[in-house]
Amino acid sequence: MTVDPIAISPKAKLREAEELFETHDFNGVPVVDNQRCLLGMLTKFDLLNAFRFDAHTLVPHYDDIMEQTVETVMTREPVTVAPQLPLSRLLQKLVEIRAKSLPVVEEGHRLVGIISRQDVLKALRRATTKREVPAQEDSAP
Repeated sequence: MTVDPIAISPKAKLREAEELFETHDFNGVPVVDNQRCLLGMLTKFDLLNAFRFDAHTLVPHYDDIMEQTVETVMTREPVTVAPQLPLSRLLQKLVEIRAKSLPVVEEGHRLVGIISRQDVLKALRRATTKREVPAQEDSAP
């Protein structure tokens, strides 16, 4: 898990989000308030979705769209996980919803991290290659 991940304000412009995606090679970024409460997720798909054609606009104007705020296109109420979620349940959730990453929240809303497919693959590798011997309890007479 990436602890204290880069996040963005709901009032940030889509242009700023695009820069984050390019600079950090992100597929998504958490959207948080000043107390780091998770408000949503903005993904590359959400950004692309802002450019949808409609009955009034055949070719959307790039600059106008990029001046919209993140909150206009973000995914609200994203799927989240708790830090204590067992690896097997996390794996199951990622596979079921085909997510690339999931925000990790405490107390139902405070963002503490983000976990990616790569993080899970690393954890699986460690879990299956590690051969630890369980600690033995001392037997006192």
